[in-house]
Amino acid sequence: MKIRSASCWSFNSKKMTHDLIVIGTGPGGYVCAIRAAQLGLKVAVVEKRATHGGTCLNVGCIPSKALLHASELFDEASHGFAGMGIDVAPKLNLAKMLAFKDEGVKGNVDGVAYLLKKNKVEHFHGTGRVLGPGKVEVTFINGEKKTLEAKAVVIATGSDVAKLPGVAIDEKTVVSSTGALTLPSVPKHLVVVGAGVIGLELGSVWRRLGAKVTVVEFLDRIIPGMDLEVARSFQRILEKQGFAFKLASKVTKVEGSPAGHKITVEPAAGGAAETLEADVVLVAIGRVPFTEGLGLTEAGIALDERRRIKVDAHFATNMPGVYAIGDVIAGPMLAHKAEDEGVAVAEILAGQAGHVNYDVIPSVIYTAPEVASVGKTEEELKAAGIGYNAGKFSFTANGRAKVNKTTDGFVKVLADAATDRILGVHMIGPHVGELIAEAAVIMEFGGSAEDLARTCHAHPTLSEAVKEAALAVAKRPIHM
Repeated sequence: MKIRSASCWSFNSKKMTHDLIVIGTGPGGYVCAIRAAQLGLKVAVVEKRATHGGTCLNVGCIPSKALLHASELFDEASHGFAGMGIDVAPKLNLAKMLAFKDEGVKGNVDGVAYLLKKNKVEHFHGTGRVLGPGKVEVTFINGEKKTLEAKAVVIATGSDVAKLPGVAIDEKTVVSSTGALTLPSVPKHLVVVGAGVIGLELGSVWRRLGAKVTVVEFLDRIIPGMDLEVARSFQRILEKQGFAFKLASKVTKVEGSPAGHKITVEPAAGGAAETLEADVVLVAIGRVPFTEGLGLTEAGIALDERRRIKVDAHFATNMPGVYAIGDVIAGPMLAHKAEDEGVAVAEILAGQAGHVNYDVIPSVIYTAPEVASVGKTEEELKAAGIGYNAGKFSFTANGRAKVNKTTDGFVKVLADAATDRILGVHMIGPHVGELIAEAAVIMEFGGSAEDLARTCHAHPTLSEAVKEAALAVAKRPIHM
């Protein structure tokens, strides 16, 4: 596709209200709008929520991190402080913890509203529907409708909770990730359906606060798609913390009763069923693109077999002037992936060369310990027949982790056997969600394990484990 500047678009400019209309103000949408405004485009956003920020800021990434942080401190105060000579007896005030979470959400969504206003982005609170090239119909809460016209439209409506067939979510005792953020009391037994990122993070929150947690997963492993060695280590750590796992299993029925729920679980491959009893069930089997109600089929915009919007290498759909980014297109459903795509499409629309490097999209699980990954896994490299060398370093040999008694986990660096270029980095351990950025930076510049190994790291820091893992690629770690 030839990149064209905004001034070259061929729509009737006399009818145009804006250069760009963005439907959805999650991380992809609001970032796209702000970047386009920085580049001189007149931008409007359409958002169905009363607040900006999408699922991530309102009922996803941000509130879950607030509860993960608070519950981790509660757990540490309950079980870890005494060993450091701090004698306390913490008492849980769940209502206040939830208020702490809500305060953090408000600060973030208010911040996005301020940024949109600062960049002179006009906002319309209502649902958007694509009528055709450059045309978006907005339906407001009172039922009134307004048609906006622009040179370009970007669809950034994100994703929705994937439903479990036959199981009704009431967001009270059978909850999605949304309801799991607002439970009024700590469950006695929480059954989590799905051993992915969302289920394990929210399961961690409620386990720390006192719930018994059982995770049911259809596959024979947890966190599918991430490095298998990391996944196995992670499962052992979670089991040590109190998680129970039923892998290669499926939930076939959830029956409610005054005493709680009865969950029927069967082996994925077939076999005898068993029944679990729980007062709360969290359905966390993934997310699906939010493409319903946008008028896509009626407008003739092509979708794939998973109801994702088909786009080319420059995020353009088959309809002239209509683009899509984030969870509604192929690729990992990650906020930062959507942000990068938002910047890229804004720059393309302004005549620049926007680009996203999909080989360097980090992924993080914010449990304790954290899990982080970027690039290829060992399984992917083996499947592709790519020769590689692996270097691994345990946090048990890291001075900072040892003195802080946070030694669970390791760092693994995978480098091309012929060129030494880093192909993937995988970590489980303390604060690895921050450490993974170092790996992403060096991979973005095509760096080698030797480059990383010869970079001076401050002592004593957790980041030294990254350097040592890079040294281990050449089998010369110092502290192992």
